[in-house]
Amino acid sequence: MRLWVPRRSRAVTLALLSSSLLLLLPGGSFGENDEKKQMLPKKPKGFVEQFPDHFQQAAAEAEQQPLVSTADEELFSPGESKWPRYLNSYLGTPKWLDLGVAFRARPEILTNPFRKDQAAIERDEQLALRTRARIGLNGNVFRFLYEFQDSRSLGVDEGEFTSSSTVNEADVQQLFVSATFRNLFTTSLRTAVHVGRINMDLGRRRLIARNRYRNTTNAFDGVHGSLKQKGKWSVRAFLVRPTPRTPKENDDLFSGEDTLFWGGHYESTQVPFLRANVYYYGLNDKPPDVSDQRQYSTFGLRLYEPGTLGKIDYEVESAWQFGTKAGQDHFAFLLHGEVGYTIDVKWRPRLVFQYDYASGTRDPFGSQSGTFDSLFGGRRFEYTPTGIFGPFFRSNIISPGVRAIVTPAGSWRLTVKFRAWWLAQSRDEWVGSGLQDPTGQAGNVLGQDLELRAQWRPVPFMSFDAGYDHFFKGPYIQNLAKLPGNPAATDSDFFYAETELRF
Repeated sequence: MRLWVPRRSRAVTLALLSSSLLLLLPGGSFGENDEKKQMLPKKPKGFVEQFPDHFQQAAAEAEQQPLVSTADEELFSPGESKWPRYLNSYLGTPKWLDLGVAFRARPEILTNPFRKDQAAIERDEQLALRTRARIGLNGNVFRFLYEFQDSRSLGVDEGEFTSSSTVNEADVQQLFVSATFRNLFTTSLRTAVHVGRINMDLGRRRLIARNRYRNTTNAFDGVHGSLKQKGKWSVRAFLVRPTPRTPKENDDLFSGEDTLFWGGHYESTQVPFLRANVYYYGLNDKPPDVSDQRQYSTFGLRLYEPGTLGKIDYEVESAWQFGTKAGQDHFAFLLHGEVGYTIDVKWRPRLVFQYDYASGTRDPFGSQSGTFDSLFGGRRFEYTPTGIFGPFFRSNIISPGVRAIVTPAGSWRLTVKFRAWWLAQSRDEWVGSGLQDPTGQAGNVLGQDLELRAQWRPVPFMSFDAGYDHFFKGPYIQNLAKLPGNPAATDSDFFYAETELRF
């Protein structure tokens, strides 16, 4: 395997990123005409102190009384649901009532798209908007949660990318009742059961995730149960129907009649340096079109040690799929490995080396399917920004990479990432692009990408995230670009600047 290096130097322009980062910095006024005030400046106000007094009081109360629990805390990462409830404090509602609103806006710009159906587009610009509102009733045992989500993409012109991953208007995101027992039969075991529409995170979120960056979110209708002993182990099981996303219509409860998804997930944290996940996921997807049918089982194992200051950490995950796909025998696998180290100094610089392999189909005209299916997983945290970009999936891919992270202040996080990309099987599809060379003559070198990212959370209710990714297109794309209807071989640039408010 040989790393492809561009034959000619490319000037990667960072002006958009730099100017956007300036917008994230606290501003000041320089229009003061009173010389005395300039000579004796007032003590600068903090971020929250610039708001009206009644809001400051509500914010202080919300931050001093953090949420102890939420109805969906057993389903996904706490950071997605446990923020200070400013709205509750402002309205003076009782503690058992959970009110929350989150709004996110993210302009995205992509030059020289890579998808086959965008061959005539040189620039794709969209504004992704996502609004979430929730109302929950939190009893000691029984709970209820309704979460609404509206995902839109503005400024979409003819030929520009749009799909159910960017648009899903006026949707019921979560709607369930649950029962939680904190000390089941006095055994110190915590158990919870959820029935209705739910979101889920399992393990590292590679195969099942509540999407963070993507404008729309995976949802499931059914039942989920969990049992755990704090600090030692946990077991989760589910039987659900994945919700088909309909961009312009409401997604009805139990609308995925053709698909059944079930599984179990075990996690052990008893050995600090050898924490483990073991899981099984079953999928029975039988839509009318045989080419879209999937019936297989996914078995997986993950071993890891979380990153700590001054210590080497690691993660290894492997997943294997058996069954049938589009009427063919299906056997595929995924392998992820990484090693990281965080230096115990002021900015806590961290370096991580990563490697991913997701199998592809060796012969597109044969009787064996070998393209790994990443099910309902997330990609942004490990690969590239998604949205109108997102060129890589955990399917038919080989990718080593390195990531460097620093935290110059508690509210800042800066990341630089570089990854190289190959097709695992040159004759199989480059999943997500629509490009494929069944002869294999185009090779398998997709190229490399370089990403710069800055994240800032000045206060708990506001966050900023800006990034730039340059995709160096490799010989595979350059060779296929010679054919009519395929995208150009010119490198792609992707830029975004995101603002999110949560109350």
